[in-house]
Amino acid sequence: MENDWDKAIGSFSKIKVFSNPNNEPVTISGDADDLKCIGVGTDAAVFQSLSAPAYAFKLYAKDKVNKVKVEANVYHILGDSPFFSTCFASYDEYLVLSYEEGKTLFDCILQGIHIPESVVNEVEDAREYVRSKGLNPRDIHLKNILLQNGRAKIIDVSEYTLPGNDFRWEHLKKGYEQYYHLIDGNSVPFWLVETIRKWYNQRGGNSSYEEFTKTILKLLYKK
Repeated sequence: MENDWDKAIGSFSKIKVFSNPNNEPVTISGDADDLKCIGVGTDAAVFQSLSAPAYAFKLYAKDKVNKVKVEANVYHILGDSPFFSTCFASYDEYLVLSYEEGKTLFDCILQGIHIPESVVNEVEDAREYVRSKGLNPRDIHLKNILLQNGRAKIIDVSEYTLPGNDFRWEHLKKGYEQYYHLIDGNSVPFWLVETIRKWYNQRGGNSSYEEFTKTILKLLYKK
C-alpha cells in the first residue's frame, strides 16, 4: 500500500547533506524542483515536498545517519503529544514527520513578533512530559521551538537519549525573564542574534551565564 509521502521520496536521490565542523549548520548539495528546504541544523536539513505538503522530511548528513533510528525511537516513546511533531516513518537517511506551521522563536526575535510567557511555560510543561517518559529534554533552543497559533511546538528531539544537562533552555528562560521586555516588539538584527548564538556555543565552560550576559549587555550598550 502506497503512503501519501511516497510520491516525494524519489526526489531525495537528487539531494545530499553534508555535516560541517565546529557545530556549524549542514551544507546541502543538489536540487529538486519539488523540494523546499524549510530548516537547517547541525546534523540534518528539513524539506517540504510540493507533492506531499503535509509532511516534513528530515534528511541527515551521510556521517550522521545513525541518528535516524535513535530519533525515530524517541518519537515512538513520546507518543501522541501536542508539544511535538508526529513521526510517521523512518528510512535509512531520513524521517517522515508532520509539517508544522509557525515561526521559530529565533525568527520571532528577528521580526519583533511577541513571544508570550505562556509559550515559555508550555516548554517547561513539555520538558516535564519528556522526563515522565524516561527521556532527557536537551538541545532546546530558539530554532527548535515554533510559535504555532500562540502555542509552543518543539521540532527537534534528536538529543533526548543523551545524558546530562546542556542548560540551553534554562539560560534562555532566565534571559526571557530578565531581558525580553527590553526587546519585546522590536526586531533584532540578524548579525547580532547570530553573534550571540555563536558566542554562546563557543563559550563552553569558560564563563557563567551571568558573565556571558554581562558581555552581551556591554555589546548592546555600545550600539
